[in-house]
Amino acid sequence: MTGLADRHSLGADGVVELARVERNGLVESRHLGAAVVVNADGEVVNSLGDIDALVYPRSSLKPFQAITVLRSGVPLEGAALVLASASHSGTPAHVAVVSGMLSSAGLTEDALQCPLDWPGDVDAAAIARTSGEKRRITMNCSGKHAAFLLACVQNGWPIETYLDPEHPLQVRVRATIEEFTGEPVGHVGVDGCGAPLFAVSLRGLATAFSRCARGVAPKGPDADAERLSSAIRANAWAIEGPGRPNTVVIDETGFIGKGGAEGVMAMGAADGTAVALKSVDGSHRITSLVALELLARAGAVPHAESDRVSGLVTEKVLGGGVPVGAIRVAF
Repeated sequence: MTGLADRHSLGADGVVELARVERNGLVESRHLGAAVVVNADGEVVNSLGDIDALVYPRSSLKPFQAITVLRSGVPLEGAALVLASASHSGTPAHVAVVSGMLSSAGLTEDALQCPLDWPGDVDAAAIARTSGEKRRITMNCSGKHAAFLLACVQNGWPIETYLDPEHPLQVRVRATIEEFTGEPVGHVGVDGCGAPLFAVSLRGLATAFSRCARGVAPKGPDADAERLSSAIRANAWAIEGPGRPNTVVIDETGFIGKGGAEGVMAMGAADGTAVALKSVDGSHRITSLVALELLARAGAVPHAESDRVSGLVTEKVLGGGVPVGAIRVAF
């Protein structure tokens, strides 16, 4: 692991109130965090809290891992390409695509090194718990791991050590992240799925999503970024699952959006306006709401539309089964 050196993680003095939960006119809970909005030129147009502190983007980095796989010569397209950047819910459709990815390289799910897990989809999980066991292929990161393996087979790299930070693929992943964020990785950890995890700032994460959503890299148009963003917009079901927040937001707005564990969210519009945020308590119940509100204030989406989509993906505050309050932005 690398040290933090002169860079710092997001601390209590670097956060502001992002959203609050109101019940019957009384604030019941408050969510603190930091957020930033950038435009197509990478300029900050709105910021809340310490946007230069290091955070682990977690699964919000998956699009850039997928771009690295494309740059490694793997001809992924459509749903398979989206699965390479997904935190999928393990539906039969998701599993079928991942299985096909592995088969194309002559591999089985035994080659995956992500943890065993149940599907996130309720129906799929119920079936699996009744008649089966936890599997690697139903773990939400299995598409990314399958794509990693395809890159290894394509280039003759060892598959046994594909999660080592010094593996040729992971060295390239780090370079892609630094290219799109425009900053050096500040710290290296291990993600929940076992892959190397590269810490960057929220400013850098928003910049990366601005570029990905426009299909560009720092030097200009980028065919792989464009290929990925187009695939995500056309196959939003694959990036998470029907009815899931990321899938709904992409389908309804055309944004490239990807949440990450511990309260991270990043979204980019086709015009280059992008947002990145972290809820410091790790909760995801406010992340889509806050991201959409910030994008609306930046002019990337009409407020009426952002409110409508937020209503589809933000949990209700209920009492006795009926609404008695709401989760609202606090800035």
